Amino acid sequence: MSVLIYAENAGGKFKKSIFEAVSYARAIADQNNTSLTAISIGDVSADELAALGKYGAQKVLNVSGDKLKNFVNQAYASIIAEAAKKENADIVVLSNTFSGRGLAPRLGVKLEAGVADGAVALPEQNGGKFTVKKTAFSGKAFAVVELTSANKVIALVPNSYKVVETGGAAQVEDFAADTKASDFKALIKEIVRSTDKVSLPDAEIVVSAGRGLKGPENWGMVEELAQLLGAATACSKPVSDAGWRPHSEHVGQTGIAVSPNLYIAIGISGAIQHLAGISSSKVIVVINKDPEAPFFKVADYGIVGDAFEVVPKLIAAVKEYKASA
Repeated sequence: MSVLIYAENAGGKFKKSIFEAVSYARAIADQNNTSLTAISIGDVSADELAALGKYGAQKVLNVSGDKLKNFVNQAYASIIAEAAKKENADIVVLSNTFSGRGLAPRLGVKLEAGVADGAVALPEQNGGKFTVKKTAFSGKAFAVVELTSANKVIALVPNSYKVVETGGAAQVEDFAADTKASDFKALIKEIVRSTDKVSLPDAEIVVSAGRGLKGPENWGMVEELAQLLGAATACSKPVSDAGWRPHSEHVGQTGIAVSPNLYIAIGISGAIQHLAGISSSKVIVVINKDPEAPFFKVADYGIVGDAFEVVPKLIAAVKEYKASA
């Protein structure tokens, strides 16, 4: 018995969400007094792989190849499942990213495992029961699920578990997994990443805006505030539908679900579909001139005022603080 963590990379680098997932998997391994192995697929340097040892991975299986440079859902699932069997891993952990949400159910089938996607806390193992707290109903609630199968797959929500450095370097081994031609029937030819912006699903701070900004020409102050805070930018569905902002920034039930440490909503009324996508945020700040806006009911902090007056003052305050720090 052991624990296996899939360490997803972006452009050959690991993001903070992966360090969180490795730390989480290490804690599960400690609960069960067993070992933790990581598996990486794609072109990642040996130093980057070994650095996973800082967060508790004792060994890293490195899988590379021309066909595997870009994410291939079915092929990656086959490789991870084979690694789990090789390492006798009965618990597989992933980050609940776009890729992780596609891999988790496939791994469940291949390993005959129970799946807990959207996990937000360490499993509780009492009296022979294995339960996991996870998000439910598009993030509007939490559920505690019991996994009764021998094998288990857990996908951890980014920003829901702290990064814990334990020190050390992991042993890196090349791993050759058998893949079938059918695993490559659907291929991603190219992934274009926005390298100059913070990734929305991984962001610790998100600055979001809605129709209260009146038009795309007024988004400059939103982007300026986000840049000052090292935040990602987001928007409501009506804004992306109107073409003011790209759909990749749409947060909500039919868009991207986020779980940042801080979510700042500017000129967004707070429709239930939008709240479903941000309900896992740790702190919510709302800026709206309508004191009856539904968003205020879930806000930790609320500012009743015109965004065109409040946001410039907030930007000035952040600049002043950073200048004095």
